[in-house]
Amino acid sequence: MHAELARGGVPVDDDLVRRLMGLLGLVPVQVKRRGGLTVPDRAAGPIPDLVGRDFTAAAPGAELVGDITQIDTGEGPLYLATVIDCFSKMVVGWSVDIRYPASLVGAALRAASRRIPLAAKAIFHSDRGSQYTSHEFGLVPSELDLRQSVGRTGICFDNAMAESFFGKLKTELVHHRKFATRAQARREVIRYVEGFYNKKRLHSGLDYRPPAEVLDEWFASKQAA
Repeated sequence: MHAELARGGVPVDDDLVRRLMGLLGLVPVQVKRRGGLTVPDRAAGPIPDLVGRDFTAAAPGAELVGDITQIDTGEGPLYLATVIDCFSKMVVGWSVDIRYPASLVGAALRAASRRIPLAAKAIFHSDRGSQYTSHEFGLVPSELDLRQSVGRTGICFDNAMAESFFGKLKTELVHHRKFATRAQARREVIRYVEGFYNKKRLHSGLDYRPPAEVLDEWFASKQAA
């Protein structure tokens, strides 16, 4: 809140903002964590962890993270797969479906490759779920000349950036809404991702700037050079 006011040209002390929010009863919302969708494939071959919990990158398209979450609707669950660029923290690829096969996460990664240029031998990191360790999905990183990386089963910190985004999505959108249909949920999720999170939501890891601004600034600097 303080960062938003500062960007808007309103000089105010963060302590005052904190006190006023307290007087108005504005408090952080904590969403109860539900069981994850990660089901390890015991037959999957060895895939290394190339990230080691370091979710930073020197340039866009050099390191990406992905994950899947479930959104409940009156028609049943809707599954969302996302791909986040570690440099800009922007959701550069996403896909939704009523199921969560390997093709769902493959579609999200291909969408990311169309959104921003991916570096040769860039890293794509995920959890060790069966969708990501399947032969079907493994063809997609190979096709895009990416190195696949996975964290350990059941260790959320190994894919913390992807988990953090889903936490924000649930807290800021899903927690406050009941979706009657999957189509409604899809529209609202896309509006949140593309209209708010990527373009307006300030990210502490970006010096309180939105991801799209950071990405556009980087590409503009390269063009100027």
